[in-house]
Amino acid sequence: MARTTSDIVIGASPSRIMDVIADFDAYPSWATGVRVADVVATTDGRPERVHFVLEASPIKDQYDLGYVWKGDHSVSWHLVERGSMLKSMDGSYELEPLDDDSTRVTYTLSVDVSIPMLGMLKRKAEKVIIDTALKGLKRHVEGTRG
Repeated sequence: MARTTSDIVIGASPSRIMDVIADFDAYPSWATGVRVADVVATTDGRPERVHFVLEASPIKDQYDLGYVWKGDHSVSWHLVERGSMLKSMDGSYELEPLDDDSTRVTYTLSVDVSIPMLGMLKRKAEKVIIDTALKGLKRHVEGTRG
């Protein structure tokens, strides 16, 4: 399965960014299309399984993602309970601290849906999802310094 990748520099530490990524209760306020993000299970104080309700036209779906956290360096996820449209989803955030107290955040995503879609269109959709998520994450982190 092909993967789509993009990155952004955020003016915050990796630990601050990872705290925001792990705060699923806040996703509906900044993550485009996410209506619900309920933590179903945790491990070592971080979410291990999260139930999502997504309404990102034309896609409306409910699904669960499983998360694997590697400190403040990376988090990866995969689909553990399919929705009606999503057949698979694998993704990750990789955080790289930079010299100027900022962090490069690289987002990688691969999605497969139950409706037929040309590979080129699927990659474009993944790119839009990634870019929107990275910009939303940057706005949220930099706007809510803690």
